[in-house]
This record gives sequence, C-alpha cells and structure tokens, in this order.
Amino acid sequence: MRLQGWVSVCNLAAGFLSSPSRRLAALRGNKHVCVFSVSAANNMAEEAKKLAAYVAVDNHVQNNQVVGVGSGSTIVYAVDRLAERVRQEKLNIVCVPTSFQARQLILQHGLTLSDLDRHPELDVAIDGADEVDADLTLIKGGGGCLTQEKIVAGCAKHFVVIADYRKDSKALGQQWKKGVPIEVIPMAYVPVSRTIAKRFGGEANLRMAVSKAGPVVTDNSNFILDWKFERAQNWKEVNTAIKMIPGVVDTGLFVGMAERAYFGMEDGSVQIRDPPVN
Repeated sequence: MRLQGWVSVCNLAAGFLSSPSRRLAALRGNKHVCVFSVSAANNMAEEAKKLAAYVAVDNHVQNNQVVGVGSGSTIVYAVDRLAERVRQEKLNIVCVPTSFQARQLILQHGLTLSDLDRHPELDVAIDGADEVDADLTLIKGGGGCLTQEKIVAGCAKHFVVIADYRKDSKALGQQWKKGVPIEVIPMAYVPVSRTIAKRFGGEANLRMAVSKAGPVVTDNSNFILDWKFERAQNWKEVNTAIKMIPGVVDTGLFVGMAERAYFGMEDGSVQIRDPPVN
C-alpha cells in the first residue's frame, strides 16, 4: 500500500509539473521533483521478468535435458533459476547458447556449455521477445541476436517464451515501435532496404551502434535493418517473402514457432498463453 501511495503521489506530481512555469516555480521553491514512479515502474517490470522466467524454467526444464538459452535481459533471470535448480536438485543439464551474451551467462553460472555440433537436437529452448501477439507470433532481435536465436529455437522440441507485461500485444506493432529487425549481409543493406520499402511499405533503416562509430554488427558479422511497417500484415507470408530477398540472412519474425508464452504481470501473477487452436 505504501508503494502504491508513493506512485500515486509521484504521478500527481508529474502532472502538476507538466508545464514549464510550474516546474520553474517548484525549482525556485527548492521542492523535490519526484522520480520515484519511474523507478518503481522499472522495478516492477524487472520483477515481472523474473517471475515469468522462474515459472517457465520450473515448468519446462527436467533432468538430463539439453536446453537452448536465449538472449536479452529477461533470459538473465532464467539462467539464474536454471543454475539454482542445477545446484539444489543436482540436475544434469547441457546448455546451448544463442549469442555471445548467452554463452557468457552459461559460463558465469558454472553450467555445462555445448553447441549445435555436439547437440543438434534440444529438448527445450527458452527465450525472451520484444513483442508477442495473440497468435504467439513474435518480434525478436532488439538485442541483435535474432538469427542464432531462431536457429536454436528451430532445433528445439519445445520453444517457450518469457516476457513481462509490456511485451504483450493483440497485434504486432501495438507495443514495440522499433520495427522488425532483419539481419542482412553488409554489402546488401541498401538494396534490401529499398526492396522492403517498395514491396511492403514503411521504411527499413540501418541500425546504428551506440558505443561505437557506425552500424551495429551482429555475432555473425552482419548488419541489422529495422523495418518500421505501416500496417498489419500476413506475417507468415511477409516473413517468407523477406527471407527470399537476396542478401537477407533472416528476420526477427518468429511465426508458428513458440508453443507457450509466460508473461510476468504487474500484480505479481504469471499469465500463460498458448497458441489459438485453428
């Protein structure tokens, strides 16, 4: 109740201080500008990620399994829980990473690291998503690992998604506004970008790096285009069509791959979604 009270007070303060004159008056009066609501929202989202990750690992990981380990911020909690269960229950688990980040997480937690050469068939893969629609179609690749994530998911008998409530949408594009990531061969990024815009609308922009000059470079030494689409699409058809463009490695559209999604919710519960029955 105390947290809710603070959030309410902060929200009211944010509304009151929305005009420049009020902000200036508050600063002159040496009043504290409350940022607690932002911090509380971030903490709530992190807790939601953790809840979803823990439930998914508990429900889907068993002894003597090969597990695909996804990438991103939510997967950190899944690896935490996986390592905890391996220690407590003496589980024999082999982990296959989807990225450099996932590989480091596996090693840091002392888990058994493998690859698709040695374990080409996985029992389960667990990964996050940037957005999940009502059909369990995913947008992935915000972190740039989409191709290896899709390969590992495709090698798994079961592919499970973990996310917080902010990633849940009825239709793609409602929550995630950064577009569909598309990994491309560097020499082809301009013609691929032009072809996508011409055939499907919107615009496909080269993703630029933040802490280095130039574009983001994937673990596969490729570039990423972020396609900001203008309207709803038949995602299965669009995914196939884009992959057929020369120079495209893969897309961040995961269509018909996930068999279950776990969403950590704001109230501390975990919502489970299965694909609709056609």
